[in-house]
Amino acid sequence: MTDLRRAALSVRENAYAPYSGFKVGAAVRTASGAVFRGCNVENVAYPEGTCAEAGAIAAMVAAGDTTLAEVYVVAGSPEPVPCCGGCRQKLAEFGAGDVPVTLATVDGAERRTTIAAMLPGAFDAGFMA
Repeated sequence: MTDLRRAALSVRENAYAPYSGFKVGAAVRTASGAVFRGCNVENVAYPEGTCAEAGAIAAMVAAGDTTLAEVYVVAGSPEPVPCCGGCRQKLAEFGAGDVPVTLATVDGAERRTTIAAMLPGAFDAGFMA
């Protein structure tokens, strides 16, 4: 078991999901080698919740790191669950297109992809010129 899988599985247990019961954990490795974790946090006003990937990215930025090198997301689903559109854009903000992303289930099924494969045609700062 990889360190990112262990980290994502561990933090998934801390998810706050009293409404859906759908716990998600994410772990990201930065270019510096540091690992940051995040879990989903629901809110009774559903749009106000946060995703696991967003939590891991927030922890990374709070620690002063800003470059993703690898991402691992795990959920209690029958198949590896894809990141939502907002999280795909967040990953693209901090990671190059070739950054590997592993989507996994708690039972060990994995699907490997990249940020670019998940978000082709990503919006970036180049459009703001």
